[in-house]
Amino acid sequence: MTLEIARVIIDFGLVVLILMVQLLIYPSFKYFTENNLYLWHKRYTKLMAIIVLPLMVTQLILALLVLIKTGGIILIIYFVLVCLTWIATILIFVPLHNRISNRKITNNTISDLIILNWLRVAIWTIIFIISLFNHK
Repeated sequence: MTLEIARVIIDFGLVVLILMVQLLIYPSFKYFTENNLYLWHKRYTKLMAIIVLPLMVTQLILALLVLIKTGGIILIIYFVLVCLTWIATILIFVPLHNRISNRKITNNTISDLIILNWLRVAIWTIIFIISLFNHK
């Protein structure tokens, strides 16, 4: 399997995953009581990390390898977008999830997750489109 094909597969997996989070998981948080959300969230974040972290790390490594191997403006943009998913996750979504984990949920915590997550949906969709149409 080539780096480019692996990249398309990983990018597709992350698009599917982020769409499931956006359309199913985050909206379902509104239906939990605060205590039940806290209990579920502890389990959810551990399980989700097992799925997401290997995909994101692999995506970052593949983006860097393909950029080094091939170069070009499209792959620079691709790499920057991959880095933006990490930045958004660390600076926006980890703190929001920490609010839930630390029982500091406000009226806006869940709606912030849902609204702001459209940013990651958009970025990962663009990443997938680039990898789909920019492989050999």
